[in-house]
Amino acid sequence: MADKKPGIVVGLFKGLWAALNFARRLTFNLVFLFLLIMFVLALRSGAPLLRARSALVLDPKGNIVEQYTSAPAQRAFSGIFGDKVREVQLRDILAAIAAAADDQRIERLVLIPDGIEGAGMASLREIGTAIDQFRQSGKDVVAVSNGMTQNQYYLAAHADQILMHPQGAVLLEGLERYRSYYKDLLDRLGVVVHLFRVGEYKSAAEPYVRNDSSPEAKDADLFWMNGVWGDYLNDIATSRKLDATQLSAQIQNYPELIKAADGDLAELALKQKLVDRLATRDEARTLLIEKGVKDDKTFRQIDFQDYLHLVGTELPDARPLVAVVVAEGEIVGGDQPPGTVGGESTSALIRDAREDDKIKALVLRVNSPGGEVFASELIRREVELTRAAGKPVVVSMGDVAASGGYWISMNANRIFAEPTTITGSIGIFGLIANFPDTLQKIGVHTDGVGTTPFAGAFDVRRALDPKIGSVIQAVIDKGYRDFIGNVAKARNKTPEQIDAIARGRVWSGEQARERGLVDELGGLGDATLAAAKAANLGENYRVRYEEKPLSVWEKLALDINSEALTGIVRVAIPEFARGWLAQPELHNELALLRSLGGNKLGVFAYCFCEIR
Repeated sequence: MADKKPGIVVGLFKGLWAALNFARRLTFNLVFLFLLIMFVLALRSGAPLLRARSALVLDPKGNIVEQYTSAPAQRAFSGIFGDKVREVQLRDILAAIAAAADDQRIERLVLIPDGIEGAGMASLREIGTAIDQFRQSGKDVVAVSNGMTQNQYYLAAHADQILMHPQGAVLLEGLERYRSYYKDLLDRLGVVVHLFRVGEYKSAAEPYVRNDSSPEAKDADLFWMNGVWGDYLNDIATSRKLDATQLSAQIQNYPELIKAADGDLAELALKQKLVDRLATRDEARTLLIEKGVKDDKTFRQIDFQDYLHLVGTELPDARPLVAVVVAEGEIVGGDQPPGTVGGESTSALIRDAREDDKIKALVLRVNSPGGEVFASELIRREVELTRAAGKPVVVSMGDVAASGGYWISMNANRIFAEPTTITGSIGIFGLIANFPDTLQKIGVHTDGVGTTPFAGAFDVRRALDPKIGSVIQAVIDKGYRDFIGNVAKARNKTPEQIDAIARGRVWSGEQARERGLVDELGGLGDATLAAAKAANLGENYRVRYEEKPLSVWEKLALDINSEALTGIVRVAIPEFARGWLAQPELHNELALLRSLGGNKLGVFAYCFCEIR
């Protein structure tokens, strides 16, 4: 009998766990069913309406991205439960603006840029161009803001009229790139970092071996940043009919200007002609009512997300396709979720496009600072094979397409970049850290034997053998030769010519075009048109994003996230249920993989070239 008691206890625990697990699944399924019912009811009673003389309200909140980095269910929860972490796809913003330009029911565009948290210069330029095209259709654009960062202001500058709150501000600060350096700290900890690289400008790993930025890194960074900043000022000046040189001088003299304005930043912005009128939100609302039609105490309007939901139903279309494959984020090995470029997953998307007879051309939209060399090479090879199969490939560079991001781009028929795109950084590096001195500080010592010099050579507890270091450098040198050799072949230049503009140096899109690394300046639309022309499609084509297909439930989750429907769902779900469902463990959190992937001799083509 005594021998059976533990089994009985275990059995009881198993039964209890099974009951709890069943209750958990039942609760979650009931809640999901409730959401489904509310969604159906919302479709019947709360779907957005679009009437004549409506204003399209463009109020993107969160980060503007090429591709969502979160799962559909997580985005649905984000909308329903007011999660602050949000993303908006660039393609959705562009599609809404383009559709509204031709929609007779849309009278004007009302831009509210305050919710934009992160956006690259190239993305902003694409949106700005779309706003300009909207204005060319004869419709006006009004920007309304409580105060703007310089990224938010870039979009507002494209409006016909900018209204800003009297307590707001517009400060154009310029671009900066400051990093922390850890050599002294690592020395105190006894950590020995070995950096292997080719190219004096390949500064990604400098913080681990220096206490400051190298002169080469400073010179190179300032060169391309001045190029991007100059384009920013020129665009602002052109849109606002200002003098770019005078605007630059004013920014340099901000302390004196602010003091002369008695610290009133709003009045200073008005005096600089950066805004047209100071107005509170209610005053702006009154103005928009006067311009349009009053509807329920405000102006007649539709949010751009609701507008996309309303006009997004596609009719059957048999026209040939130009496929767009998005490569956004760090390049790593394997099958990766959206927001990260997977060596296998992104390659598979390109391969699927190549093998689909309905697809006649491919646009590779690159927004990546690079990553693993091997994963980058897998993707580059698929681009090469697609061209060999007779399907033209055009690369459209987004905010950044540097290092590994350039590696996967080099073999396209043509490469497009915005003037403000960050590209180049043709170089590779390897980094190894050893901790023998660290362990000795706490009384831990390492000793033993190995049958070959390589056995245990990469053990972080041991000092790195100089002979092994020379082996690693040889691998890095070979990788760099491959990189510039492949670029030279793809760009019809010699390796020596590429080496002169490579060595890890970063360029703006305009600077890259001047040096033959980019063919043309333009956005995604320009690249798509070029791909269609290369495939002899003329204007008889349609564009489709080549992505992993969504399940029925994922599509449902995306529909639930409509702005017009989330309000209904919020009201319908009790407060305690919303709080429970918003717990992090119920979200499909995605982690960005940043590892060597098991490769002891991992070689990276990565560019830490973000700017703020």
